[in-house]
Amino acid sequence: MNILITIFALLSTVVPERVDSVMLPMIDIVAPLKTTGSDGKGAFSSTVVGRSALESRHINGVKELSAVVPNFYQPDYGARMTSSMYVRGFGSRIDQPVVGMNIDEMPVLNKNSYDFELFDIDRVQVLRGAQSALYGRNTSGGAVNVYTLSPLTFQGKRLVLDYGNNNNLRLKASHYASPNSRFGWSVALYYSHSDGYFMNRELGEKCDGGDNLAMRLRLQWLPSQGWSVDNSLSIGYADEGGWAYKSYDPETGTLAPVAYNDACTYRRFNVSDGLVVKRFFDNITVSSLTGYSYLDDRMRIDNDFLPLEYFSMGQYQREHSITQEFVFKTRNEGALNFVGGLFGFYKHTNLSAPVRFKQYGINELILKNANENYYHLLSGERELSLLEDNFVIYDDFVIPAYGAAAYMQAKLEIGNLNVEAGIRANYERSTMDYDSRSLVHYKTHKSNTVPYVPLNTIYRGENSVNAFEWLPSFSIAYKADGWSAYVSARKGVKAGGFNTQLFSDILQTKMMGALTGNEQQVDAASTVYKPETNWTYELGTHLSPLADGTLDLSATLFYIDCRNQQLTVFPKGMSTGRTMSNAGKSYSYGVETELSYRAGNFRFNASYGYTHARFIEFISGNNDYAGNTLPFAPRETMSANLAYRMPVSKELAHRLLLCVGWNGVGRIYWNEENSLSQAFYGTLQASVLWEKRHFGVSVWGKNLLGREYNTFYFRSIGNDFFAQGKPAQFGVSLHVNL
Repeated sequence: MNILITIFALLSTVVPERVDSVMLPMIDIVAPLKTTGSDGKGAFSSTVVGRSALESRHINGVKELSAVVPNFYQPDYGARMTSSMYVRGFGSRIDQPVVGMNIDEMPVLNKNSYDFELFDIDRVQVLRGAQSALYGRNTSGGAVNVYTLSPLTFQGKRLVLDYGNNNNLRLKASHYASPNSRFGWSVALYYSHSDGYFMNRELGEKCDGGDNLAMRLRLQWLPSQGWSVDNSLSIGYADEGGWAYKSYDPETGTLAPVAYNDACTYRRFNVSDGLVVKRFFDNITVSSLTGYSYLDDRMRIDNDFLPLEYFSMGQYQREHSITQEFVFKTRNEGALNFVGGLFGFYKHTNLSAPVRFKQYGINELILKNANENYYHLLSGERELSLLEDNFVIYDDFVIPAYGAAAYMQAKLEIGNLNVEAGIRANYERSTMDYDSRSLVHYKTHKSNTVPYVPLNTIYRGENSVNAFEWLPSFSIAYKADGWSAYVSARKGVKAGGFNTQLFSDILQTKMMGALTGNEQQVDAASTVYKPETNWTYELGTHLSPLADGTLDLSATLFYIDCRNQQLTVFPKGMSTGRTMSNAGKSYSYGVETELSYRAGNFRFNASYGYTHARFIEFISGNNDYAGNTLPFAPRETMSANLAYRMPVSKELAHRLLLCVGWNGVGRIYWNEENSLSQAFYGTLQASVLWEKRHFGVSVWGKNLLGREYNTFYFRSIGNDFFAQGKPAQFGVSLHVNL
């Protein structure tokens, strides 16, 4: 609806002649809304990667910023749906993320949409540490802000054709126009295809290929003095395989080839529309941000990842979300500045997660267990059998969620000293209506004359979780010529939620209880987990020691104290499997450094991050993991990138650019026991770019040395599995800029 309103308004007001830009107010319509300082040198730890770096390094997604941004890690877990982010030791494999994402100031409320292609991006900003005072829910570890190209600041046509090994194809086409200085519009299209990298030996085909299609339409309008309207509509579609998991033999330490008998697929269709209206007064800017998004995704996986008929799983989700935010921000350069606002959201999710048990799974997980532990103790020819050779446990959920917040952050400048304080009052409530059910026919005698009788198992009900949090932030910064230093303390929150993945286990437990005459009541409280909170403390500095500004340095020391940590546990005395619970307390401390240097034709960037993250408390089943390292997040990240513009004559090339980069990550522990880990590893990237007028050619490569490394580990029904990183990738890109 926002896009239609904007289009009709534009059609009625746009005139063909160009308006003199000096008649417009001195406004910056693309400036970040939620900051009272500069984009990268406030009292916070931040990394900004601009368009030139994104394109010259062939960074196609946020996950490729892993290690480039210190202590930031978004591994490839096998599909776009599994887009977990880790910052400073903390992260989440499922459910709520610790890092929030905003695209052109609009929040992305579902992390299933986090993994998307970066095309025609102006810059990406990664804020590390708790950002909840300004950004709210699920930003206890940081926030990723993505800004797309503005048609009022960039005009022209762009075409990119990229082709690499394994039949990897990317096609990008866009047009940016500004018929007059009051109106700009752009349309950008993207398509990609990949045959995949990993062969499924059982099916005889590659399992991780797929197609991806996206479109973005952006309209920017300055209707009159002191007003701006910005509307961005995005549509995306992905249809791909994934989950190239290899079984691991702990005795030999070897990985078997990918081999499972049911195809694993993921399909995602999403639409988002954001309308930003700003009113610029002399001393303050008032902004209204209205967002709508729709997500329709489908996952189908062979849940045992073996060439056996155990069980398969689906997850079908449809979600509508609406956000509304009003932001008030000072425009003056006086001693006191502030940014504040009101925020509200509503999200409605319909989720189905059916689990299909097959013959081998029925025999091994149900019949064998029941007969060996119960029926053989009974007199007579007693044995449990099922009529079905497969059956489905249906899990359907309706999950509406809503929240509201009010926040304010003010900065007072006293000479060289800046004192900043903020507070957010944040309320959320979620409700889950669940309906789990299954029907099988069984008998408990070996005799063929005994008929099968139906067993209809049902688990229905409703649960809710609500929370109110005060989220303060404080900082003191001292600024002088060429350097600044700061200390800060900020509280972060990660929203609570529901263990939807637990319900199939609950129904299995109820079914087994009914089959063995020992049915137990299952406490529905185990399906709910509360918000996770932390305090982040930082001591940092930003340095520009050279008079010409060619050298920038930053360094940060941090300490994080986490409470009510959301962790996957194995509860004592229960057979319902894993559950998310507020089971832990932990801490993390470390250091981050970044360097940027420019000299003549050279550009050099480097970063280093170190994290020491351990459990203070964590009991899972009969195991106490206090003192162990938090799993899945790397202890160290390192990155170094050199760009050299080679001096050549204009007749040969207008630009000849050589880029070489190296990223390192590790050690990563894969379980709470810290018994399995990935050692530190590094990957090498390089590219050569030739440009002549409007045309360019780039030859590029990633992981050029073919380094083998693991990106994910999990254990299922007694078996260990690993996902591996992509092997060597190389290709050529052609681009046209008009």
